[in-house]
Amino acid sequence: MKKEDLKKLSESELQKELKQLRKELFDLKLSLDSGEVKDFSQFGKIRKNIARCLTFLKQK
Repeated sequence: MKKEDLKKLSESELQKELKQLRKELFDLKLSLDSGEVKDFSQFGKIRKNIARCLTFLKQK
């Protein structure tokens, strides 16, 4: 998600988005063990989005 989209979300919606991103990261790590990951840049993108969500949660 982009910063502008995250700014518009409420605190509960940010929590849901954060939970979803953490699940995506977990699933990506599991698929890494089985050798299914082709785009390793996804790890960084998901981590960056998690950090953005946490930042906006702390601001609220």
